[in-house]
Amino acid sequence: MATSHPSTSSSHHFGLATYASLIIPIISIYKYRASISSFITPNKKHNNNNSHLPPQTPGYLTTPQYEIAQREMFKFRSDGQRELLIPHRGKLRKVVLRPTAQSTIKLHAKHFIPPKTSIRTNGKKSVGVNREFFRQLKCLFMIIIPRSTSKEVFMVLVHTFFLLMRTYLSFLVAKLDGIIVRDLVSADLKGFAKGLLYWYLLAIPSTYTNSMIRFLQSKLALSFRTRLTRYAHDLYLSPNQNFYKLTNLDTRITAADQFLTADIAKFCDSLSSLYSNISKPALDLILFNYQLGKSIGKVGSMGLIINYLITGWILRQITPAFGKLSAVETKLEGDFRLTHARLITNSEEISFYNGSRLEKDILNRTYLRLIRHVNSIFKIRIAYSMAEDLVIKYAWSAVGYMLVSIPVFFPNQTSPVAPSRGPIAALESSSTHSSVAKRTESYIANRRLMLSLADAGGRMMTSGKDLAELAGYTSQVYTLLATLHDLNQDRFQSIQTESASCRFDMGMVNSRIIEGEEDVVEFSHVPIVVPSLIPGRDGELLVDDLSVKIRRGEHCLITGPNGVGKTAIARILAGLWPCFEGVIKKPRSDQIMYLPQRPYLSLGSLRDQVIYPHSFPQFEGLGGTDEELMKILEQAHLGYIPAREGGFDTIKEWKDVLSGGEKQRVAIARLFYHSPRFGVMDECTSAVSTDVEGLMYQHAKELGITLITISHKPSLLKYHDYLLKLGTTPTDSEAQNGWELSKIGSEAEKLGTVEKEVEELKNRLAEVDQWKDRLHQIAVELAFQK
Repeated sequence: MATSHPSTSSSHHFGLATYASLIIPIISIYKYRASISSFITPNKKHNNNNSHLPPQTPGYLTTPQYEIAQREMFKFRSDGQRELLIPHRGKLRKVVLRPTAQSTIKLHAKHFIPPKTSIRTNGKKSVGVNREFFRQLKCLFMIIIPRSTSKEVFMVLVHTFFLLMRTYLSFLVAKLDGIIVRDLVSADLKGFAKGLLYWYLLAIPSTYTNSMIRFLQSKLALSFRTRLTRYAHDLYLSPNQNFYKLTNLDTRITAADQFLTADIAKFCDSLSSLYSNISKPALDLILFNYQLGKSIGKVGSMGLIINYLITGWILRQITPAFGKLSAVETKLEGDFRLTHARLITNSEEISFYNGSRLEKDILNRTYLRLIRHVNSIFKIRIAYSMAEDLVIKYAWSAVGYMLVSIPVFFPNQTSPVAPSRGPIAALESSSTHSSVAKRTESYIANRRLMLSLADAGGRMMTSGKDLAELAGYTSQVYTLLATLHDLNQDRFQSIQTESASCRFDMGMVNSRIIEGEEDVVEFSHVPIVVPSLIPGRDGELLVDDLSVKIRRGEHCLITGPNGVGKTAIARILAGLWPCFEGVIKKPRSDQIMYLPQRPYLSLGSLRDQVIYPHSFPQFEGLGGTDEELMKILEQAHLGYIPAREGGFDTIKEWKDVLSGGEKQRVAIARLFYHSPRFGVMDECTSAVSTDVEGLMYQHAKELGITLITISHKPSLLKYHDYLLKLGTTPTDSEAQNGWELSKIGSEAEKLGTVEKEVEELKNRLAEVDQWKDRLHQIAVELAFQK
């Protein structure tokens, strides 16, 4: 009688044709890996196009190239895009930045609408896997996958292909595992050796597939983060000064840097990993259930479904609110980082006050709040992990053993398996031996499938927790973008109160800003208000109904005591603070320049400090030269700086190199370089000597710059035509609103005013001896009374 080992037919099922069907697609992908890589990382050829640069040594930047990279940080293109030059691995790379179109921002603005808040809820919102979460996620998908033809879609498709491939490979591994054990039980050396050969051959596509899945997941996260970060930067650093408004006029975002860096990165990592953690287990559950159903029959399949439903319901009931816990942890992390940033920013003042002990207590208290919350999450996860392991690892394993025993104890309940095409004959002499081997094969294969199902089910259950954490990150990122969209349209946070609405509520800005009036700066019935960030509290009115018109060539000096609104006028004119009522007319932003009290020195060379906010390509495009910059520095009495610091290309931490007076004169040099129609100067020469200050003011007037100066110095009167006094007493109708505008007069009158003030000071000094005598008399009288 002819007999055959069970391995004969099984080996036919898992033959070279099956292996070839696995290897051919992977070889094709490897063959065309360059085109795939160029699609995933676009502009690679364009990035290497450095034809405009000098020849370079392979692997290293030449000195001229390095100097170009330092000067030409970016270039403007005719289509509005920018090219960044980035030194990378000894070469210069070009990265093209495509700014978000204003039409796209306007289209998205209607989707990014933050929920209304009230005093009762204190602005708090619920975070969880709910309808609002999916709405917010849909809005973010408009940014990270803007088109159906974007590179992210291709990456997701390739990622999906490898996920399907891994599921198919898992099924083949389970089948091959059963074949190897069966041949081992049957003592079939030839079949066992062939099975081991297939096992090692199967390892090649398996390891490659796993590596590609991890690679594509990381690339997806990076691509999502790049799109979100650029979109957020376009809103955050828009010409509308949203970065200032976000940190100074709105309380919805307490640590913008935390949102822009850590929260966006966590959201993208969580989203890309969640796709793998959900799609791969879902595929495993579908395919493995189908395969097991053929082995364990309808009863076993129903048992699997009932097991999933019951355990899924149990885990859902005991799952904590991970989304809310994650959102709170992110906020506390931001508070801790913000406390450190505050310490760094104010380190000198804190050192003078010797306040290190108190600051340390503040830092420790902020950190303790964070770790207590993190520890509470760890404790919550102990109970949840115990329940999860009990259900998934042990309960599912027990159910699995019962189900895989069905073909053994109840063979009539299983579906008939198609006979093998090999020469297998059911002979009486070998029936016992063949049935044992086949039962072993079936058990091993089904057990391997059940283990894979348990792992897939566990990851599906764990993905619920990951989904809840993603809800927390989604809420954070959505809140950031919604707030930026609000501020981009000058809509500030409005806290609904039960009392009558305030006149100067941040959510009720009722004014008109007319930009483009080239020859006038005008305030018409504008209240000067310090905006309030406290919910339910009205803003502080400093000056009411300000109506001032400053024409080009009519220089105005704004003066008054501290805290009466001098700097507030400059902030409202610049758009940093909201104008609640009235009308403001002003030139375009490139025709008016503001010089704040503290001069800002950017990162870059000495040249960059003078031309700021222009870049070097803009400076070259306007025909600027270092000789012209040298003349400007001489006019600002800084002609010695280039020689002292090593030239215009020198890069230093300029805020530490220059003195206070030099910093202010650099700001004045910027004013000379840009030569706008109007210059708003807020105490910007307080550290400059009077003689140098006068020369610079006179040169600014010669350049045709209309000066709007905020200062206490009487010596500046002679350089202005009008005097706007704030905080005045009600001597006339205008002064009743806290302001008074008067014409200064002729040059002789200006000089006479200064001389008169000097004379008054001298007279007061002459009375010092009389004050001393009177003080002595009072002291004697007090001593006599005692």
